Amino acid sequence: MSLGISGSEAVAETLPQPQKITEHAKGSRLAALVVSIFRTLSKVHLGGLLLAVLLSTPLFALFYEAIVGEGESFEYIKQTVLGDYIVNTLILVFSVGFLALLIGVPLAWLMSVCEFKGKSFFKWALVLPLAMPAYLVAYTYTDLLDYAGPIQIALRSWFGWQSPNDYWFFDIRSIEGASLMLALVLYPYIYLMVRASFLEQNAALTHAARTLGQSPLRCFFKVSLPVARNAIIASVALVMMESMADFATVHYFAVSTLTTAVYDTWLGHYDLGSAAKLSSIMVLGMFMLLYVERLQNGKKQTGADAKVSQQKLMYQLSTKQSIIAFCFCSLILIIAFVVPAAVLVGYALDYYAESWSTGIMTYAFNSILIAAIAAIAALALSVVLNFILRCRPYPAQKFSLKLASTGYAIPGTVMAIGVLIPLSFLDTSINEIAESFGMQGPGLLLSGSIIAIILAHLVRFVAIANKSVEASYMKISPSLDMVSKTMGQGGVKLLSKVHLPLIRKSALVASLLIFVESMKELPAALLLRPFDFQTLPTYVYQFASDEQLEIAALGAILIVLVGLVPLILLNRSIDSH
Repeated sequence: MSLGISGSEAVAETLPQPQKITEHAKGSRLAALVVSIFRTLSKVHLGGLLLAVLLSTPLFALFYEAIVGEGESFEYIKQTVLGDYIVNTLILVFSVGFLALLIGVPLAWLMSVCEFKGKSFFKWALVLPLAMPAYLVAYTYTDLLDYAGPIQIALRSWFGWQSPNDYWFFDIRSIEGASLMLALVLYPYIYLMVRASFLEQNAALTHAARTLGQSPLRCFFKVSLPVARNAIIASVALVMMESMADFATVHYFAVSTLTTAVYDTWLGHYDLGSAAKLSSIMVLGMFMLLYVERLQNGKKQTGADAKVSQQKLMYQLSTKQSIIAFCFCSLILIIAFVVPAAVLVGYALDYYAESWSTGIMTYAFNSILIAAIAAIAALALSVVLNFILRCRPYPAQKFSLKLASTGYAIPGTVMAIGVLIPLSFLDTSINEIAESFGMQGPGLLLSGSIIAIILAHLVRFVAIANKSVEASYMKISPSLDMVSKTMGQGGVKLLSKVHLPLIRKSALVASLLIFVESMKELPAALLLRPFDFQTLPTYVYQFASDEQLEIAALGAILIVLVGLVPLILLNRSIDSH
């Protein structure tokens, strides 16, 4: 039986009752209207923009709630502690950026232009701290460096100290300690991006400076650093955004920042309006950092012609210099990865009976499921957006790609609020519609399920896929599209048979990175998880925040192990260029 309406006789035959005829006609007109809208959007090239707006809905909802929400606590917060929140956030952000810069740039220089024993090992090993969530590093070093930790106990035993008044020791539970912990796990962003920039630089520039009598050190400051300025500023901005988004580390160290203020205002006082207003301040700060990064990427410098030279720049370090370089690389790797990993492995072995349970496998499955769905969905949406831009390179499509990428500038805590607002509205509407028909509503169908967590991860991390896929598309010659279209391979066939095979490597790396970031993401899962639902990060956080990291050590190791493979693949992809 045909469901279409070809004429009044067909309608009368299939739906003989007048009331049904009217309802069917209304439904057909509604369907026709929807089709007409999508055809219109297609004609004016707004399909990609519509998709980008949907991805940006949490951001718009956040600003809307911040403007119209009552925010009962915000006025009190503004008059008392808001200034402290902002100052602490700025101190944390710039301290982490500065420390990560001091670590990442020298390592990038050593790995790109210097030869010494152990370099081949350090090239990939120095990326490993990125797989270690900052809160795990913070938990392990707190156990080691606290007053009751083994290091201070040993010092008091060796030197006969009796109380804290007898000596000074670095206070790990401070804003300085939080900055150091974050810098240790975030410096690989700077290391990877700046190292890639050093490898692409024109060696002839440095050779010319050397012939003019400049030392390698002066060439580094006078030539290499200025040419790599774009990559340095962009990577530092990325590190600063990540540090602003951190929640678990600063919360564990009792450092009051805007992130902890959002968390406490929402869950502590149940004031969504005030939390939205505080979140808006954070988002504006993120956008400022994002603007700086985009501004620097848009500038053209001498690095643009770096690839014309076939000369290779490489310094053979002396024995003394090699020892210093080896010790520096070893020190960073040991502090940032080896020590935390060793502590976690020791805890996992000592408390295996307590930490191993059927529950941990369920939590691992939950984390992998959410991360896999988010990675696949983000990659698919990114390919669609970039393919539309490729076929229709209009300003609306370019704007849509940028709009869809703004989610990465939103911290997980803020994203949770942005996702909750529209999903709660949809849940309320669905329940009201169900009740109007005399049916029982489904309850929190969207906001009370893992759909909320997946959506938060998708909106936040689709920017990673966009950047990778966009870069791959820029390397595909337009002549390939023309040849394909002349052979009748347009539309979906062009995407599947031409574009996807050419961008699959970058797409794989992007999806792996999204998977790792989703596995590590704590705030969104912590705030949006359904009742009695755990992921590996929430499981680890639950015990570690109660000073029971030993019980959660096995789960923490699983988080780290999952993140190692894609990071090693990413490092190799840089070497292959």
